[in-house]
Amino acid sequence: MFSTDRKVRVAFLSIISNTTLIIFKVVAGILSGSVSIISEAIHSGMDLVASLVAFFSVRHSGKPADRNHPYGHGKIENISGIVEGSLIFVAAALIIFEAVKKLFEPTEIEQAGVAIVVMLISAGINLFVSSKLYKVAKEEDSMALEADALHLKTDVYTSAGVGLGILLIKVTGLSILDPIVAILVALLIIKEAWELTKAALDHLMDTKLTDGEEAEIERIIQEHSGQYVDYHKLKTRKSGNVKHVDFHVTLAPNLTVKEAHDIVGELKRDINEKLSNTRVSIHIDPSREEAAN
Repeated sequence: MFSTDRKVRVAFLSIISNTTLIIFKVVAGILSGSVSIISEAIHSGMDLVASLVAFFSVRHSGKPADRNHPYGHGKIENISGIVEGSLIFVAAALIIFEAVKKLFEPTEIEQAGVAIVVMLISAGINLFVSSKLYKVAKEEDSMALEADALHLKTDVYTSAGVGLGILLIKVTGLSILDPIVAILVALLIIKEAWELTKAALDHLMDTKLTDGEEAEIERIIQEHSGQYVDYHKLKTRKSGNVKHVDFHVTLAPNLTVKEAHDIVGELKRDINEKLSNTRVSIHIDPSREEAAN
């Protein structure tokens, strides 16, 4: 519960920051007439929706397993990752649409100083909030928060880029730089959306754990090699922040039920100590001698 409350609090922080930045960017965009700032406001608008999705998904994913969801509700975070990725694609399309129109009808940038200050403030706020989100996302292994952090991290670069673009326009007088910067922002956003959506789909498709995690699991199993004949059929997957490990062990035929139970219990305990939020399922196979009988 404490873990879930922590994720909910940091997700709510993202909602507050995005709402504030949308107001700043819309005002700055209207005052300056800059399409790149308006594109940033659109991006922040999508980020706000994504933050709301992340907020509700981390609240729901923390619910305990029930009769209808015996493996818990963790995959809602992976679904939210796909939703957030889709929103980013939409934001990028809207930005490119507006920017292409401005390529043929460039407008003069007004109130450049205000626009630059707003973009720098935006970059600073997003840097702070995304760092907080990443920290909690990594500690709690939350895809929803990691996706939200990725949005804001991209905003740091895009806001700084837009601010730099407006400064260049002021120095060179080339208004066409404004839509060009907006298009570059959109391309960066598309790259972000692809990476996020692919990661979320991998988890929904029950892709195995990382090579490093599987190697650690195998190392732990092999530490107990003196207690079993062999192990096989190792399978891993992830649901939300919960890792699932499933494998078979072949035990000697002369072991009692309690001895077999103790061996399985030790394997589960050691894997859980090394890999947090892990559920281990171990199937006991009879040795060939037992199977023959």
